[in-house]
Amino acid sequence: MNSNNLLELLQTGFRVSLGATTSLVETLQDPQKREENLTQLRSELTQRVTEWAEKGQITEQEARSFIESILRQQSNSNPYPTAGTSSDSVTTPPTMTTPPNVQLEIEELTAQIAAIRTELEKLRNPEANT
Repeated sequence: MNSNNLLELLQTGFRVSLGATTSLVETLQDPQKREENLTQLRSELTQRVTEWAEKGQITEQEARSFIESILRQQSNSNPYPTAGTSSDSVTTPPTMTTPPNVQLEIEELTAQIAAIRTELEKLRNPEANT
């Protein structure tokens, strides 16, 4: 890592911390400024929640189409036996098995969706988390 980049990173971090501290002190000292900042934070949070909900919806749709395509591929490659079976034997439909890497991807997507839903619930109900 370049020492100039590290110095710039540290300087930026210091300035951000200093600016945030100054804003906090100003907010605590001035009730009008405090209300203004809270209103701004609420509107930004509402906007963010809306953006995250839209992204979540898109991700959910992508995950559904991905799973549906996998199931379609599997059903096309594993058709039910139609000829050459004895009438005495009991035939069962083939079991749907997914390759381990696909199953892992589905589990990861499910975990991500659950985490996003939990985060959205926290953001929608901030008083329930305190």
